[in-house]
Amino acid sequence: MNEMSNIEQDVRDYYGKELQSSADLKTNACCTILDYPQEIKSALANIHDEVTSRYFGCGLTIPTHIEGLSILDLGCGTGRDCYLISQLVGEQGRVIGIDMTDEQLAVARKHIQWHREKFSYARSNVDFVKGNIQDLAAAGLEDNSFDVIVSNCVINLATDKQAVLQEAYRVLRTGGEFYFSDVYCDRRLPAELAGDRELYGECLGGALYWNDFQNLAKHCGFLDPRIVEVHPISTENDAVTRKVEGYRFYSVTYRLFKLPGLEAACEDYGQAVKYLGGVNEQAASFVLDNHHRFEVGRVVPVCGNTLLMLSDTRYRRFFEFYGDFSRHFGIFPGCGTDFPYEQSFKSDAANMGACC
Repeated sequence: MNEMSNIEQDVRDYYGKELQSSADLKTNACCTILDYPQEIKSALANIHDEVTSRYFGCGLTIPTHIEGLSILDLGCGTGRDCYLISQLVGEQGRVIGIDMTDEQLAVARKHIQWHREKFSYARSNVDFVKGNIQDLAAAGLEDNSFDVIVSNCVINLATDKQAVLQEAYRVLRTGGEFYFSDVYCDRRLPAELAGDRELYGECLGGALYWNDFQNLAKHCGFLDPRIVEVHPISTENDAVTRKVEGYRFYSVTYRLFKLPGLEAACEDYGQAVKYLGGVNEQAASFVLDNHHRFEVGRVVPVCGNTLLMLSDTRYRRFFEFYGDFSRHFGIFPGCGTDFPYEQSFKSDAANMGACC
């Protein structure tokens, strides 16, 4: 058995046998405390207790306006997010969860009919597949078959993160998005920490340096990764804290769009957009990422990439668009060739409207 196989087996054992509930975790890396919107709180109240007790997520991986869509959850575990999304996509939508841990999948599948009845659906819109998120083809997932992919604090556990991103890009439909939370570090971890079994299971050892993630995402076709939310992670365990002294970890929610027209930088074409309203979860203002909030009725200048993320996706009908790509004015104001990582991880709503 090679080193990668050893790590994967350790992850299976850690989440299938060693952890019986989220209370068994030694850090908050996989269970960041969040203030959920009311519609999410209401949906969570309809999920079976056994499913929620073994939740190991680090963010809210539910994008807006997903009714009727086809959704894939990478590393679904016991299915908490799948059953949450099941309610939001409605009976006409579809949710598939994939995981490699038998014990987790057993809990998820055990409660399929319970949730169908709870949601008053004639038939369940949720299915669970055993497989490795690094090889979705082996699990029978076809090209261009999902509108949205979500994942909650799982990619850091994968030994081949490039394969995960490449597979996500493959199975997404054009105009779709990969909306996920994961753990990142402010620097590259040395081999002795990256290979530590406890740190890996706690979602720290496999955390990418965020600059490496940005480059990897672009290499796989997701040319303009957008940060939605950032939360610092505290280890809250003396032994773990000593191991990772000097390293800072963050739970970050990203959205990556599959849009062939995106550019690697934010370019200025003199374009603007106006939010018309209509997205139920964001009636007064639409939040694309942590630098873009669009108030209803306000015309806002945007870069070419931002325009495409609104015009060539499921959000198109909620906006008016001004300008085209016929004339280029250089880099979009406020953007540069170096992405301001540290500023981005500290930014808040005060930065909304700037491109990056």
